[in-house]
Amino acid sequence: MIFTAAALDGIVSGTVTLAFRRWERPRVRAGSSQRTAIGVVAFDAVEPVDAATVSDADAVAAGFESAERLLVFVDKKAHGPVLYRIALRFDGADPRLALREDDALSEADVADLRRRLDRLDAHGPWTEATLRLIADRPAVVSTELAPALGMERAPFKQRVRRLKELGLTESLEVGYRLSPRGRALLARLGT
Repeated sequence: MIFTAAALDGIVSGTVTLAFRRWERPRVRAGSSQRTAIGVVAFDAVEPVDAATVSDADAVAAGFESAERLLVFVDKKAHGPVLYRIALRFDGADPRLALREDDALSEADVADLRRRLDRLDAHGPWTEATLRLIADRPAVVSTELAPALGMERAPFKQRVRRLKELGLTESLEVGYRLSPRGRALLARLGT
């Protein structure tokens, strides 16, 4: 789900506890969560509702002044005919933030990361070269980094996201850099 900055602020503060979306079928499910710019948002319930039953109190819980304004917003962003009411809450910081700061790698941590990198390299090695490139050229836009590895931009960015999932890289306003964890791993991998 895409949230406005105001909605994300409300989710963190606890003033926004509902969202409404028009979809063909639910795009989130109860019990799931999503990482966002503010951290993790948990979805506690997802149910179809009749627009006529949406109250002003529901709208306020979704960050709107009235049910009328909420429904205008939802209808502008509609991706289907069914209106869904989504109960949600802030579920804490993005766990990757703490992970990427953890640079005290044990032998077991290094072995686990090597195993994961080997899995990513199953169809040809790229992980270590990508880490080294980002280490050598931090804050460089992906359109310049990708050709250095003989790649197109989109697949390069997908690969960097996989490294980010392991806590090894960080996205910057422009480009990337290695996280403390990524620097520690690269030092342990040697040359």
